[in-house]
Amino acid sequence: MRVLRVRRWMAALAALVVTSALAVAFVSSPAGAAGGTGTGYLHTSGNKIVDSTGATVRLTGINWFGMETDNRTFHGLWSSNPWRSQIDKMASLGYNTLRVPFSNDALKAGATATGINDFVNPDLVGNSPLQILDKVIAYAGGKGMRVILDRHRPTSAGQSALWYVSATPESTWIDDWKTLARRYAGNTTVIGADLHNEPHAEGTNPAATGSCWGCGDPARDWRLAAERAGNAVLSVNPDWLIFVEGVSCPSGGMSNIWDNDPSNDEDCGWWGGNLSKAGQFPVRLSVPNRLVYSPHEYATSVYHQAWFDDPSYPANMPAIWDRYWGYLYRQNIAPIMMGEFGTTLQSPIDKVWLQELMKYTGTGVNGMSFTYWSWNPNSGDTGGILKDDWTTVDQAKQSILQPYLIPPSGGTPGPSPSGDPTATPTATPTGNPSSCTSSYKLVNSWQGGFQGELTIKNSGGSALNGWKATWTMPSGVTLASAWNAVVTASGTTWTAQGPDWARNLGAGQSVTVGFTANGTAGQPSGVTCSGS
Repeated sequence: MRVLRVRRWMAALAALVVTSALAVAFVSSPAGAAGGTGTGYLHTSGNKIVDSTGATVRLTGINWFGMETDNRTFHGLWSSNPWRSQIDKMASLGYNTLRVPFSNDALKAGATATGINDFVNPDLVGNSPLQILDKVIAYAGGKGMRVILDRHRPTSAGQSALWYVSATPESTWIDDWKTLARRYAGNTTVIGADLHNEPHAEGTNPAATGSCWGCGDPARDWRLAAERAGNAVLSVNPDWLIFVEGVSCPSGGMSNIWDNDPSNDEDCGWWGGNLSKAGQFPVRLSVPNRLVYSPHEYATSVYHQAWFDDPSYPANMPAIWDRYWGYLYRQNIAPIMMGEFGTTLQSPIDKVWLQELMKYTGTGVNGMSFTYWSWNPNSGDTGGILKDDWTTVDQAKQSILQPYLIPPSGGTPGPSPSGDPTATPTATPTGNPSSCTSSYKLVNSWQGGFQGELTIKNSGGSALNGWKATWTMPSGVTLASAWNAVVTASGTTWTAQGPDWARNLGAGQSVTVGFTANGTAGQPSGVTCSGS
């Protein structure tokens, strides 16, 4: 999805013709089917996504875009809200999966990330787009979240009807996917590849030039291209899920209402949203149980489709969703993961649409998976879960989504990608070794300040309810910022308490306390912890 969705009007026209503070990261083993995102890598079973133990997993996530744009990294890094704090908030709201749009330009050697507030996010200064992505993945994984990588654009200039353009041929598209698959192999936080965002129609029938489904033309048949790319990815990383979106018009072209030839007219839908031919022409992958279909669905703030004016609305919508993609789930053919859906919620029609769409996905762990568009407030025709300050939650949207969200639970950060210089935490003594142990990591430093992470593990045999940690910092060091917990400093004594949503620290669990400070970099000492 573009930040400004002006590019949707052609597909929509066709559809009308025929009918987007202090880090607390629990690092115990991920939870099973009742919550979180499961254990180990994921695969499919009928219309379910299941973990390595066979437990059903429902992905209830959010899109955080920007890496597909000229900034080549996440939007909102320019705000006063630190990047870790934003991920903390996602997890606390119940989003267990992060879909990350990117363009191939962001993967190029020498690519630079721009639009970063170096005062708020000093640890990102000088990092490449991929290095920033590495950090986001590691931190999200530490919170038990999963990450889906979405090839959103072939270049940062904009989206494309086909999966390739002259500047990014199919060979580059596939090679870049294989590079990412190798980079994150073994890291169970990154679960798969959304191969290409919103393939769609272009040109007027019968002279179609856009992405078709099942037409058999290797240069235009998105189903065949998804097979080529998906199998290439699986050849180097067989553990990944392959997410395949739909097209807009199965022919790859838009209807010509002026030719008086109804044979050229067809039922078209949203860009990426039409999987009506996937039952007849399924995507065939070399590794079984890896395919997830990922349609997109939008409201009137994107385009006022004809079906919104049906006298029976919203009772007509389940049949429409069934026709375009829901049948794949209903008939137990494959799982559905709605990769994008969203609205400004300014119209009463849209509020009803979002409520009914969420009902359609089902409740609990057995419902359809989804990633809402978007976290960002700067999506031109949907807005975001965050408001323009990049901190305040749009509660009207969140309240509709909340009953369907399954929060992440537990999590272990995956291994750092090859070549990423991740420091080894240095152990520090604790004042109460029978209750907890601790280690410290200096994340970054600059003139007059530094950023650190103190990891505290409950090494006792029972939970620390209402956990609190206290330690001593070197003289002259003062607290600058912390996020998502209560942190106080009195002279050289610092105290951290668990936030309301993570007050208890179970036996064997850990928390990672992140902070920025003024003064010369120095590590905590005399760490003690207790429960209320």
